Amino acid sequence: MPIAELNHQGIFFEDSGGTGPALILGHGFLMDSRMFDAQAEALAPEFRVIRWDARGFGRTRWDGQPFTLYDSAADCIALLDHLGIQRAAVGGLSQGGYCALRVALRSPERVRGIVLISTSGGASEEPFRTAARQVRDLWGTPGATENIVQSYAEVIIGDPRFHSPWLDRWRQTPKAHFAAAMNNLIDRDDIAPRLGEIRCPAIVFHGLDDTALPATEGQALFDALPGRSRFVPIPGAAHAPTLTHPESIHAPLVEFLRSLPA
Repeated sequence: MPIAELNHQGIFFEDSGGTGPALILGHGFLMDSRMFDAQAEALAPEFRVIRWDARGFGRTRWDGQPFTLYDSAADCIALLDHLGIQRAAVGGLSQGGYCALRVALRSPERVRGIVLISTSGGASEEPFRTAARQVRDLWGTPGATENIVQSYAEVIIGDPRFHSPWLDRWRQTPKAHFAAAMNNLIDRDDIAPRLGEIRCPAIVFHGLDDTALPATEGQALFDALPGRSRFVPIPGAAHAPTLTHPESIHAPLVEFLRSLPA
């Protein structure tokens, strides 16, 4: 397995390789880099597509310590360094989008453009935090975990045809991993007032049937970015359109990536 030892973590990644412009993608909560399989297949070899697993999920070897989205942003930049990539388009879905925004704030010189899917710049509001803490504390409890898995599959993925194999992966997530990743979301800071600092080109995708994060959040994010180029609403998509509606993503994404300055 391709593992990079970065920031005291063993970061799992996949790299399509080649000499094309680089796009690095971060996944959403409970997911892993495999949620971008369709994008990697569609974009390579014109583009070099790098996907990676965040701390606590997938095949990354996490050190067990608490982490924040700024730690994830540091992991992303360290992976680019590891691969010898000076500048890249940086993107992500939900949690991965929160990370991408922080990469753009922390290291703007490394970001050619930003690809944001089902995400926002705001912090969690208290009703979400309260519910998330309850879910966090119930994870691993007999019976409760299965209810959570089924509920999250509906909210995150939506279309049951795409639930497998994700449900089995989620059931195997240890409580410590789930709790640390959930705390990462609950405690994220509000960067909405700083979005005007992100001046690179930006494209925003959002499912119109997203109940985890309404499409109005995606529109607000797009409106706040000075370098905005296109907002792409995706009819019928829930929170993970890269899985369920890849055909709605590929053409706008390719057009966007081709438009980026060198």
